[in-house]
Amino acid sequence: MRESKKIAVVLFQLGGPDSQSAVEPFLYSLFCDPDIINFPGSFLARKPLAKLISTTRAKKVRHHYAEIGGGSPIRRLTQQQARALEVALRPHIDARTIVAMRYWHPDTQEAIEALESADFDELVLLPLYPHYSFATTGSSLKEWDRLYKARVPAHLIDHFFDHPDYIAAIVERVNTVLLQLPRPEDVHLVFSAHGLPMTLVEKGDPYPQHIEGTVHLVREMGAWPNPHILCFQSRVGPQKWLQPSLTSTIEKMAGQGIKRILVIPISFLTEHIETLYEINIEAREHAESLGIREFHMMPALNDSPLLIRSLADLVLRAVGRKSGVASLAL
Repeated sequence: MRESKKIAVVLFQLGGPDSQSAVEPFLYSLFCDPDIINFPGSFLARKPLAKLISTTRAKKVRHHYAEIGGGSPIRRLTQQQARALEVALRPHIDARTIVAMRYWHPDTQEAIEALESADFDELVLLPLYPHYSFATTGSSLKEWDRLYKARVPAHLIDHFFDHPDYIAAIVERVNTVLLQLPRPEDVHLVFSAHGLPMTLVEKGDPYPQHIEGTVHLVREMGAWPNPHILCFQSRVGPQKWLQPSLTSTIEKMAGQGIKRILVIPISFLTEHIETLYEINIEAREHAESLGIREFHMMPALNDSPLLIRSLADLVLRAVGRKSGVASLAL
């Protein structure tokens, strides 16, 4: 029997510029975030600094987006996830999904406006960042708390890095690539996660532990004999970030004579600039220039049925439905 209560599910994501003209304002919004630019006195310097960084970086970043079709696909792919989640929940609860992007449209305020026209009894907040970080989940929720004034029963899902179906979705994607290759056991697995400044790690950010947990569970479920390594990408600025970097990892592997690698984007639920450009173009070209003959990349999960099943299970459990993933009709 369908639950009588109506549920609104807010899906939080980073967002990305959907056109060339959106690149600079997107970067400005990103670097205005106090969870991104934070140092003593930064509240005075943040906006001028964000303006300087966005203006300086815009030309280069526009070129990167031009290489992947002119803009980020993250809005389209996140909305596909939202629609698929509604379908997965339909046999169990009356749910509507709403997307809230942190730095671009539809932004948090637009999501709240959409909620105002929705009829619902309970709210589920579901950041689409499997691994909690102050800079992602924390920032999105701070913005939500700053703007959302209604008092409706809300349930928060702030991480799901160890959900069995999320893990299974990654394993499925890896196997899809490996099964297409001759001698798949000889391919080195390179797990690449978005980097994080060490200043946040030193403040107790759980992100590195969550990433390591996912890698451990994926390898355990996949049971591959392949050698593996975890590295980090997308560093910005001169401060220290999590190590090793994807670039230094590729250089070290090439120096060891390794010729075949599969890069597994471990912290990205959708294709974005980090996968389509940083890995599939920039890192690929660098690897090939160093003599790595085979460079493969695992596709992002996007609307993988296993991923959607994990999200549906999380929502059902949050609102008190204990049916679990086995009962979901996907």
